[in-house]
Amino acid sequence: MAQSGALITRLVASSVTAATRAGKIIRDVMSQGELNIVDKGTNDLQTEADRSAQRCIVTSLSQQFPGVTIIGEEEPSNCEVPSDWVVTDMDQEVLKVTLPQHLENAKAEDLCVWVDPLDGTSEYTQGLVEHVTVLVGVALGDKAIGGVIHQPYFKNSENGTWGRTIWGIDGVGIGGFKPIPPPEGKRIITTTRSHCDSTVQGALDALQSDEILRVGGAGHKVMLLLEGKAHAYVFASKGCKRWDTCAPEAVLHSVGGTLTDLHGERYVYNSKTSYPNVGGVLATAPGQQHQWYLARIPNEIKQRLV
Repeated sequence: MAQSGALITRLVASSVTAATRAGKIIRDVMSQGELNIVDKGTNDLQTEADRSAQRCIVTSLSQQFPGVTIIGEEEPSNCEVPSDWVVTDMDQEVLKVTLPQHLENAKAEDLCVWVDPLDGTSEYTQGLVEHVTVLVGVALGDKAIGGVIHQPYFKNSENGTWGRTIWGIDGVGIGGFKPIPPPEGKRIITTTRSHCDSTVQGALDALQSDEILRVGGAGHKVMLLLEGKAHAYVFASKGCKRWDTCAPEAVLHSVGGTLTDLHGERYVYNSKTSYPNVGGVLATAPGQQHQWYLARIPNEIKQRLV
């Protein structure tokens, strides 16, 4: 399948089709009603949909790109993967893009894929399915350079089908969606729905927003920035992981937005890095002054996130 394209192009193109297939698995598990929930810890649930979606994505990508490191949120499984979960098609729109020169000749050993098969599991178990995303992020060396965000429960008004897939590549731009600027003259911040404490609240208070949107999932929050529904995503907590932010960061950066920790540093996504995002998350929509938010978060708050 389209082996002539650059490795990163093919990897993102395959990630689009695999994430979309995983979204159907997530809907199927919900419709069958057997979530088989496992409690992994405080505010950390896992369902049959998480496990199955990860098997779909990891198996599909590892068979096509055996030299690329793939890190998923869930523990690896030795269960046999149904043949219809193994996706070998590649998204044709992605295959048509022209990569910037620094991405053209990337080698498999320098790439790392971060998979969150179901971002927003807590909300999924509560029926708040619009918060759910499937995230596949691609890093070259330390840097997030490609990302896929799939929304399984986005309903397409034109034909009534379910699912929307957005992808972005550094230096290329975004596909599957056209970003909308947030409203001027006010400040809307999106933050966690279920992990709020005094540190999280202290950061929010310092920013004096006009409105706070408390929702689940890092992917969903970044989509709110892209949809023009929020100006910034602020999470002053160590509760996020690399698989939560790699894909959203890459997509956001591809259209001029920014995602860093609360010290203003970008996260490292190579295969040897630790998983927790201990510096918290600050993401701003395209056109927003990222530095403005960084400057207003108190040092006392930042020092708790080291």
